[in-house]
Amino acid sequence: MKNKDFIAMILTHGRPDKVHTYNSLKKQGYTGPICVLIDNEDKTAEQHLRKFGDQVQVFDKPKVACGVDAGDNLQHRSAIVYARNAAFDVARKLGYRYFMQLDDDYTRFNYKAGAELEYVEKPVKSLDVVFDALLDFYKQSNATSIAIAQGGDFIGGKSGSQGQKLHLKRKCMNTWICDVEKPLKFCGRMNEDVTTYTCEGRRGHLFIQIPNLEIKQLATQSTAGGMTELYLRAGTYTKSFYTILYAPSCTKINEMGAVKRRLHHSIQWNNAAPKLLHEKWRKVA
Repeated sequence: MKNKDFIAMILTHGRPDKVHTYNSLKKQGYTGPICVLIDNEDKTAEQHLRKFGDQVQVFDKPKVACGVDAGDNLQHRSAIVYARNAAFDVARKLGYRYFMQLDDDYTRFNYKAGAELEYVEKPVKSLDVVFDALLDFYKQSNATSIAIAQGGDFIGGKSGSQGQKLHLKRKCMNTWICDVEKPLKFCGRMNEDVTTYTCEGRRGHLFIQIPNLEIKQLATQSTAGGMTELYLRAGTYTKSFYTILYAPSCTKINEMGAVKRRLHHSIQWNNAAPKLLHEKWRKVA
């Protein structure tokens, strides 16, 4: 990669043989440094170390938890929010300014826009080139974080809302590109990514989702370990309601899904993202 101050960071827990993102990165041409981030409460830590060697970094989960607002009084720490917060210190310790937080279940990185910005779906062949382009944009954008779109953003294909008009969105999910000099405080035991971009977005932080690219993930709750057990125990209603606790002015519970309907969060974007007018419209008393 051209950018030598960047590391890809895979956040995982309890499934050393199912870190699909690691294989996808290698298969699709990423040659830069990788960190497999686990916590000191992971009972499969030895298996991670045997498989990934010195690419594994272990953070002190109880210590990090002391500074995280989980949004509840539950006593367990089975949530990714702790790893998201720990990632900044880990990247800094390793000597990198920029890093990309990746979940462990990505099976493919795709292009979603062609040369003429038309809708396509083609696998990325060189993630080095893609990540360099994302970093160059990130550094110039003054955004707090940027992310790649998810498969769900393209439901409907060419006739879907994103397929008809590939436009930037004011959110980040999964693939957070971050700067250690712009630290973020992730909060909420579940739905921490949505909670963070809604809360921080209302405070003036800029988050951008790039529609030209997409991550393919395994079906939710299909892989044991990680966040799966927590979602199975609590359900999507509880998951979505964490965001409402933090941002009731711009989120609500709604139904989603074409066949199997389920409860999910819904963002009221008129309330979630500041709209700044040009100085020329200022009224002078």
